[in-house]
Amino acid sequence: MSLAIIYSRARYGLAAPLVTVEVHLSNGLPAFQLVGLPETSVKEARDRVRSALLNSGFQFPDRRITVNLAPADLPKEGGRFDLAIALGIIVASGQLPEKCTDPFEFCGELALSGEIRPILGEIPLAIACRDAGRAAILPMTNAQQAQLIPDAAVHGATHLLQVHSFLLEQQALPAIPPLPDKPPGNPLDLADVKGQPQAKRVLELAAAGEHNLLLFGPPGTGKSMLAQRLPGILPPLTESEALATAAIYSIAGIARDQQDWQQRPFRSPHHTASAVALVGGGSVPRPGEISLAHHGVLFLDEVTEFPRKVLDVLREPLETGTIHVSRAARQAEFPAQFQLVAALNPSPTGHHEDGRANHGEILRYLNRLSGPFLERIELQIEVPLLPAGSLSSQQAEESSQQVQQRVLAARQLQLARQGKANARLLGRELNRYCPLSSSDATFLENTLQKFKLSARTYHKLLKVSRTIADLQQSPQIERPHLLEALSYRALDRLIQYLRQ
Repeated sequence: MSLAIIYSRARYGLAAPLVTVEVHLSNGLPAFQLVGLPETSVKEARDRVRSALLNSGFQFPDRRITVNLAPADLPKEGGRFDLAIALGIIVASGQLPEKCTDPFEFCGELALSGEIRPILGEIPLAIACRDAGRAAILPMTNAQQAQLIPDAAVHGATHLLQVHSFLLEQQALPAIPPLPDKPPGNPLDLADVKGQPQAKRVLELAAAGEHNLLLFGPPGTGKSMLAQRLPGILPPLTESEALATAAIYSIAGIARDQQDWQQRPFRSPHHTASAVALVGGGSVPRPGEISLAHHGVLFLDEVTEFPRKVLDVLREPLETGTIHVSRAARQAEFPAQFQLVAALNPSPTGHHEDGRANHGEILRYLNRLSGPFLERIELQIEVPLLPAGSLSSQQAEESSQQVQQRVLAARQLQLARQGKANARLLGRELNRYCPLSSSDATFLENTLQKFKLSARTYHKLLKVSRTIADLQQSPQIERPHLLEALSYRALDRLIQYLRQ
């Protein structure tokens, strides 16, 4: 048969759209024509496929070869179609029956020797194959990652000849080795942090309600230590959350081991990171740090050292949980439901009460953070210097596991009541799940007027109050919950004091 149809998958954001590889052999001068909106890396498949077939002992047809990658309006990039094109030529030239390839989809880059090299985006690809009812034949490295997808039929191969023998039912493909486990290390435990009971309380609130958090205080008070231990008290990833996180890392080309699948990501970009590095982009859109922190924590240490324009690009995804990347030729949408933890010193000198910086200098330093950016951070707490004797104290501190149990109990209340964490509640849901008595509502509105806070801050305070009530197993928000939530606006109060 001179026409072969092979199935493959493209990479388009987090999607893996089906690509039908049509190979036609016709009479005429020998030529190899590749159509279907291929980029340069795809066009180069002509030389890779020809050498791979010849070096693997297959006959390369001395005819006019036309390869169409359909749909024609979908951009194609990378070497992921090499394996499908090679098998199409083998089938079209009669070296393999066509029916052998029908139940499978193929993705992989070919070396000149016929070896199969890994690609990007194996997780979305394997999920799409599973939903389409076909099995995926992938490079072995990609198959290791994709084998953890429930109910997905995934096969791994290292050479073109292995795939050919498998399709002819002459030889089984090699078994996919399990993902390597990390050697046991020293987990980050909250018990390692000496003192700072109020900061630990706020960290627990942030974990229970999925709230954003800002820690400010002099250098060396434990701000980074606290932030690094937040993932250890968060609820474990659900299966759907783990798959979503793995899919993002897959298209970013970052391998994850067995333990990483169950752990919430923790990303800590340097303050020299650009806006594109944070939100994603490029000619072929790729996820940025906020998407790599999806269902996890994004930690911005020394947040005032980030350019203000870079920080302000976080405002929209902090509200919506997604980021839309638009380029001239392509658009992509990536999930970005992350918890932001920021840390900063309260002045250029590191201290705001030592007299080395006046109020104007401190205010200019803090004004590097825009008001709209700060409004999106529900919890703001000062982490002070430890009192004398704290470091040498032998008093036992609460472990991450103990705190996590309370966090899990509060989160289960939220999921049973509203199906989401408190920080994700929308306007109408706040009226339903965070009602206040008339006296408490009047008190809160008067307080907002006094401190000149916005309606967004009002909603943030309601969400934090609801989380405080959940940790206490209280069915209603009461005045003490509101007062505690108001106490966690420390940076707002400091800025207002400096402006007086």
